[in-house]
Amino acid sequence: MTAPISMLAIDLAKGSFQVCAIGADGAVLYNRVLSRSRLMTLLAEQPACVVAMEACATSHYWGRVALSQGHEVRMVPAAYVKPFVKRQKNDKADAEAIAEAASRPTMRFVAVKSAETQARAVAFRTHQCLVRQRTQLINALRGHLAEFGLVAPKGPASLKVLENALVDETSVLPAAVRKMGTIYLEQIERLTDIIERLAGELEAASKTDVQLRRLCTIPGIGPVTAGAVAAFAPDLDTFDSGRNFAAWLGLVPRQRSTGGKTRLGSVSKMGQTDIRRLLIVGAMSVIRWVIRKGGSTNRWLAALVARKPKMVAAVALANKMARMIWAMSTRQENYRMA
Repeated sequence: MTAPISMLAIDLAKGSFQVCAIGADGAVLYNRVLSRSRLMTLLAEQPACVVAMEACATSHYWGRVALSQGHEVRMVPAAYVKPFVKRQKNDKADAEAIAEAASRPTMRFVAVKSAETQARAVAFRTHQCLVRQRTQLINALRGHLAEFGLVAPKGPASLKVLENALVDETSVLPAAVRKMGTIYLEQIERLTDIIERLAGELEAASKTDVQLRRLCTIPGIGPVTAGAVAAFAPDLDTFDSGRNFAAWLGLVPRQRSTGGKTRLGSVSKMGQTDIRRLLIVGAMSVIRWVIRKGGSTNRWLAALVARKPKMVAAVALANKMARMIWAMSTRQENYRMA
């Protein structure tokens, strides 16, 4: 009689999947490769059990598939699986490592995202991707024209200077350079239209959603940052405190303590990079405003800017902003000036 399966540990890929079946006593029942269709059939026919996998590409899709079949899903961060991999790195060893990691009682798991949440993430990342492409085109155009003595300040705001230089008949630009420059400007204009349309949709969503509108009242947080929190952050009620949420974003010092001696380094940079980057950018904009105005009604922020370098102050303020996000979201409170 075949022993019942208590856990299926799956090493995900595009077409072939390594599946390690674990019995109730922890023994490996089998560890074999399945195709995409056979994995679907296995999840549909297998009695309810634990389905474990790494939190990686396509993992949320397979998590939703397993949940729809009545299974319990445990998604383990890849960094927490790696210590359990034995000497040789291959799919079979990875599947066993996933099973071992998922069976640990103190292991932390990633919540499965809904299709709607992932759709918001796609919209946000599309906006960010197009912004990067536009920046790349602007920098390329600036670099090409600099070879002919035409220099403009950085940023999209100075694009008009380059455009005027290309249409100026008195300049010494060759005809081929003017032609290529026009192509650059056309592509930049096309990307700008799409970026502004996507930004408008994000702003409209922040006005209709009560939670996003509440987050936008925090200084340094706009529709894009609020949308990133809604798209990438898990349910904030899963965090016990704002400090834990800030730690999940990688905005706390990295600890290297031993022998009773506490050693704190730079921020850990663990967790969700998009939210962390946007919070630091927003914090830096607030700090620039404080420096330009010569002070702030927030005494904590004014003292911080006075005694710390700008980037250190920005990270500290981003940490505080993350705690504000947690407190306002979990307690359903509006922003109040400290």
